[in-house]
Amino acid sequence: MNAPIELPGVWAEVGQSHPHESAILHVLGSATYADDVTELHGTLHAALGLSQQAHASFTQIDLAAVRASAGVVAVFTAADIAGVNDCGPILHDDPVFADGLVQYVGQPLFVVVADTHDNARRAARLAQVDYTVLPAHLTAASAHAAKSYVLPPMRLQRGDFQRKFAAAPHHATGTLSVGGQEQFYLEGQIAYAIPKENRAMLVLCSTQHPSEMQHVVAHVLGLQSHHVTVECRRMGGGFGGKESQSALWAAAAALSAAALQRPVKLRADRDDDMLVTGKRHCFDYDYAVGYDDDGRIVAAKVEMVLRAGYSADLSGPVATRAICHVDNAYYLSDVDLSAVCAKTNTQSNTAFRGFGGPQGALAIEYAIDEIARTLGRDALDIRRLNFYGDSGRDTTPYGQQLDDNVIHALVAELDDSSQYRQRRVAVNAFNASSPLLKKGLAITPVKFGIAFNVNHLNQAGALVHVYVDGSVLVNHGGTEMGQGIHTKVMQVVAQELGIALAHVRVTATDTSKIANTSATAASTGADLNGKAAQDAARQIRDRLATFAAGQYGVPASEVRFADGRVLVAGQSLAFADVVAKAYLARVQLWSDGFYATPGLHWDAASMTGHPFSYYAYGAAVSEVLVDTLTGEWKLLRADALYDAGQSLNPAIDIGQVEGAFIQGMGWLTTEELCWNKDGKLTTHAPSTYKIPTVSDCPEDFRVKLFTNRNVSDSIHRSKAVGEPPLLLPFSVFFAIRDAVSSVGGHRIHPPLHAPATSEEILNAIEAVQLAAGAV
Repeated sequence: MNAPIELPGVWAEVGQSHPHESAILHVLGSATYADDVTELHGTLHAALGLSQQAHASFTQIDLAAVRASAGVVAVFTAADIAGVNDCGPILHDDPVFADGLVQYVGQPLFVVVADTHDNARRAARLAQVDYTVLPAHLTAASAHAAKSYVLPPMRLQRGDFQRKFAAAPHHATGTLSVGGQEQFYLEGQIAYAIPKENRAMLVLCSTQHPSEMQHVVAHVLGLQSHHVTVECRRMGGGFGGKESQSALWAAAAALSAAALQRPVKLRADRDDDMLVTGKRHCFDYDYAVGYDDDGRIVAAKVEMVLRAGYSADLSGPVATRAICHVDNAYYLSDVDLSAVCAKTNTQSNTAFRGFGGPQGALAIEYAIDEIARTLGRDALDIRRLNFYGDSGRDTTPYGQQLDDNVIHALVAELDDSSQYRQRRVAVNAFNASSPLLKKGLAITPVKFGIAFNVNHLNQAGALVHVYVDGSVLVNHGGTEMGQGIHTKVMQVVAQELGIALAHVRVTATDTSKIANTSATAASTGADLNGKAAQDAARQIRDRLATFAAGQYGVPASEVRFADGRVLVAGQSLAFADVVAKAYLARVQLWSDGFYATPGLHWDAASMTGHPFSYYAYGAAVSEVLVDTLTGEWKLLRADALYDAGQSLNPAIDIGQVEGAFIQGMGWLTTEELCWNKDGKLTTHAPSTYKIPTVSDCPEDFRVKLFTNRNVSDSIHRSKAVGEPPLLLPFSVFFAIRDAVSSVGGHRIHPPLHAPATSEEILNAIEAVQLAAGAV
């Protein structure tokens, strides 16, 4: 006899701090990545042969020594591609293998396949190439001067900048440069291609965009998409570097496997990976800001020059997002914003966490920092004065109205909780008594738009199976790169079906299960795929509710699912029992789900529209200590407050904020990319490229989620947390600038550029000292 119904109180799987679904596997070392998959009998290994010139033509490649090298089975060049020699994500300007023209040091010329990984790598270095060297642009400035671009220039104008700027009582003008950044994922680029019957190909690939890999492989092999299956269970990090640039590795492996009809693995050595792949775009800025006596901005002009590299890749969307984030959290009434994507003979730069948003927002923060110093005001007061506000000050330069602005309340809470005002007094007192060591303090805000700025990418699909024993298997189009998307989607499905998270499992992302997926990027992974999985699970739940209601003669609307039980007509039934009975009654226990973000539109010509579903907000306070003799610095304390809406998983979201903060800090302080005079990237290994380590983290690191609820109908009213927190460490950069400024009594604007390495800090200190001495 069924037990009387017992209604649970508050039951939820969403909103709980569940551990990452693979956490135990990570700790035990048993999480399977692409290189961990058991190799099939006959597997061969590949390596790429790379260009040694930045810009040159060539008529032939002598591969005799390569073919004669130990263990070599075959070598393939552009001439061996049956389909299209291209792996560009938007424009067709990115060949898999160079064909008569090389455009950067490290560009792939061929792929060599051997019996072992080491033999392939050794052989790849034996090619003889007859180059005819051509002029090369190695900097964005050089390319810009020559008007060498990969795309037409972009420009967004609103109001009358010239008139408002001319009439403004005060002006802040200058230049700024910010370097690029290597994604430095722990797991390098890798693809394992396995031929199947009837020309089919399975590619196990570390990629954020399985569908794009499917398309590229099909085009290169001259096949249809249905011949190709791409699978990705997890990545050891991506950060944008595996959105489009995994295509080269997938295509080269698949080409080799198809020709030899044997499995081929192409795993990049770290040096080769960094030499071949693109990074975050370097930016150069010219800015001109007009402001009134109080510090309120009345006109702003920002010209941005991006180092695109040799091909377009994703530079267009990156530049677009940069323009759309120049405002950051500030109302700019009259603007003239422009961006050009300079074509340089360097790696083709690509997506990176933030996708141009951080670069776009940095310039206005730099200008506000100078406004505050000029007026002798605290920068926080100038920032607050310029925040978006009520009607009349609530529309972005591109025309989207803010209906979810919480920046005032969020910053006020952080100001209070971090004791910013008291600490400012303490910092000033310390600097007055310390001639060599100087402290700096800064608070900076974040407003970040969430959605792809290409409308058709804002869609997702999912597939949910409920088995007879009540367990659930989920597949969706998002990819797991450590950010916890699978965990969140599992929570959504568990919540919808009213079962414990332990009864839900997510399988590898697979193009044969969910077709035509978008990249897991632009902070949309959980938003899109969570909604799609919710849609699929809800259809199954509704069928089960209809079935259970029919058994007891009550309306389906009265059936509830919670805590592993189905509550109907005063009875509490085990979910698994209801599922088993529904199966016998031939009720469909699987469903597909789909979601497309509503309300988005964008006019690329006028650069106006409603490109974002909503905005995520945040702010951070950083306190640093700088040694003015060496340029060495230390982050003493960081306080971050981030708006994740109604968080799906607070533990994962806080971890994402912490990770983004440290990664962004690295971009702005230590991660310096260097090319020599011949165009070779010299920072192509951990020995020459410094990412932050545990010793760079502040001993006092306080991260909290802001209490909020998304006004948009996002998944359970949560907000994205992938990219926006990367802007929080702006506070570190400006705290360093504040410390340098104190050397000159805060009368001189420090010419500090990013990354603010020790050398850069010393240069800025020297400039301030010289200028202060001349005053």
